[in-house]
Amino acid sequence: MTASPRPSLLGARLPSFYCPLERDLVHPEAKQVEARAVEWLDAFGLYPDPVERAWGLATHSADFSCRIIPDGDVDALLLFTEWNYWANAVDDWQDSGSDEVGTGAVVEHGVRLLRTIEDPGAGVLPDGPMTRALVDLVRRTQAMLTPHELRRFVEGTRDWLLGAAWRAAQAEAGIMPGLNDFVAMGPLANGTRFSLTWSDVARADRLPPDVLHSPTLTALTDAAGFIVSADNDLFSYDKDDHLEPREVNLINVLAHHENCSPAEAVPLAVALRDRVMVLFTRLRAQVEDGADEELRRHLAALCHYVAGSIAWQTRAPRYASPRNRYELPLAEARFEVRFADAPSVAGIEPPEIPALASWWQRVRG
Repeated sequence: MTASPRPSLLGARLPSFYCPLERDLVHPEAKQVEARAVEWLDAFGLYPDPVERAWGLATHSADFSCRIIPDGDVDALLLFTEWNYWANAVDDWQDSGSDEVGTGAVVEHGVRLLRTIEDPGAGVLPDGPMTRALVDLVRRTQAMLTPHELRRFVEGTRDWLLGAAWRAAQAEAGIMPGLNDFVAMGPLANGTRFSLTWSDVARADRLPPDVLHSPTLTALTDAAGFIVSADNDLFSYDKDDHLEPREVNLINVLAHHENCSPAEAVPLAVALRDRVMVLFTRLRAQVEDGADEELRRHLAALCHYVAGSIAWQTRAPRYASPRNRYELPLAEARFEVRFADAPSVAGIEPPEIPALASWWQRVRG
């Protein structure tokens, strides 16, 4: 452990979070899911040594999974949890700052990963623990999901990998993207649809495609993804603040856009995030009016995704005791999070950012 970890560039405390959603829910089988997932990780030897294992477990991927899916089938939840541990290992490789992890490498790996999900026998990835674990995940996923659910999952994975490749390309070129470009493409790396597919699978909810992919529900899903991405950029900022050029995230994009420090950019990020949260609650109420039970459960899943992500990140040593400050994660590390009773900005009008403002067109009246 580092004796005196350097302070955060964002300031001593995180800002208050406006989250008028049901909070602190967790699946009753969370401990069982975590134990079984760790057993699976160790069986495949996913981590090469105890230090990497400690940092892998510090993602608290089981806690994330069980908070955004606080009810539903345990076997589906377990498979989703194992996917998250695996995906976080890939994410750590992508964010390592290593010279060998350029845009080309990220794209090359992403294409091979997608082909393996669609055809686990394609043999396009080199043999090793990560590949063997992936093939096991893919085969079990194909056995569990319907063809439409599997297609949703592949598309969600593609979002994640495209977003990661785009961020890597910007960093490699030494470019801090414009605000509109970032809010349009940056949140893809969060893998919102990657996660939400499993929320429906765990509850055996199968919305008709014309409902699931309707413009309004698509806007609502994208809004949820933006909120979670913005929150993650706050919680994870310290983890990557050593990278040069600076990490492509909402804080650094705003700091560059406004020619200010990261700390001065925080209230700007919160204001933008809160405006989208207000939109999210309005759109959710609109869609919920007259919705059947299955659609209501899907809307609840979107809320669990947003609120559960905050609760998970609050407790994850991956963020609360980041690797660029500590030799090993601190098991009890956590953030002191405060919740705001109201958004940090007044008004319900759309921001002057085209990639966000289009969502407001779906609000009636």
